[in-house]
Amino acid sequence: MDYSKSKTKDNNETYKNFTAALKAGSVSKFIILHGEERYLLEHSLGSLRTILCPDGLDSFNYKRFDGKGIPVEELNEAIETFPAFAERTLIEVHDFDIFASPHRERMSEILASLPDYVCVVFIYSTIEFKPDGRLKATKEVLKFAEVVEFNIQDKGKLINWISKHFVDAGKSISPDDAEYLAYITGGLMTSLIGEIKKVAAFSKNERILRSDIDAVVTPVLDAVAYRLTDAIINRNHKRSIELLDELFQMREAPHKLIYSISLKLRQLLAAKVCSDKGIGKTDFMNLCGIRFDIQARSLIDAARNTSIKKCRTYLLECCKTALELNSTAEPEARILELVVRLAVI
Repeated sequence: MDYSKSKTKDNNETYKNFTAALKAGSVSKFIILHGEERYLLEHSLGSLRTILCPDGLDSFNYKRFDGKGIPVEELNEAIETFPAFAERTLIEVHDFDIFASPHRERMSEILASLPDYVCVVFIYSTIEFKPDGRLKATKEVLKFAEVVEFNIQDKGKLINWISKHFVDAGKSISPDDAEYLAYITGGLMTSLIGEIKKVAAFSKNERILRSDIDAVVTPVLDAVAYRLTDAIINRNHKRSIELLDELFQMREAPHKLIYSISLKLRQLLAAKVCSDKGIGKTDFMNLCGIRFDIQARSLIDAARNTSIKKCRTYLLECCKTALELNSTAEPEARILELVVRLAVI
């Protein structure tokens, strides 16, 4: 597969093709799994293991290698070893960057001539999958690989998935509240699955309420930053400080906090410009890479209560604070001062 070309395809195409092949019992010799949605990756990896190692992962026909320092020749030896009482051997290689390895030429040779009785799977979890298409060895590796990317699911599929899991737990949830849950958790199935269980266990009602979600789910950084933006625009000083305290309690790096606050204020400026020019919500969301309607509505509503001049002033103040963070011993104090200034502009 030419990975550089595959990037122009539908985001979920490689995942769809891979899962369809697994259902049909068809497994390639050389597979690379990567992407943000760990839940789908782990689920597909589990299906692959079931097909090739029905007796479990303690069988002779399963091998696992971890980390950047794996012995390449030991891996090659495992590849060349015939399976016992089975058609194929499953070899998993976790978090080994083929393309950054000093042995990439040797790896290219090994992976280009895999026998039919193996399935070698490279799983990128803690390291990023970043092939350098300029290198000959990279091109050789990708020519033989089935590269499967597990992307964050689109909003519609995610809402249906959330609803199904609540039904499995004997509950129901409205599409709006399912979207709200996805929004405040960051929209990754990996984190959502645990939150769904918590909310379902907490709720005393058959129908999940927004209050049930707020009672037990801790919002991610971005969701709190959006709320902070609303409080600033509405000049709600007390709420602004409360939300800033929530951000501090997340123990995120100060530069990450200022980036998140600045990003929301840039999106606020974009919402104001789009509103003034008659640009609709869908185009605004595409322009800013916003996934959820609830985010867009919050920004558009806030934009009605401000001006382009104020939005620009907000951003300039954020830039000044970001610069100050490079030379201060009290970054949280500088961010607190920023929020106080923004709230009175």
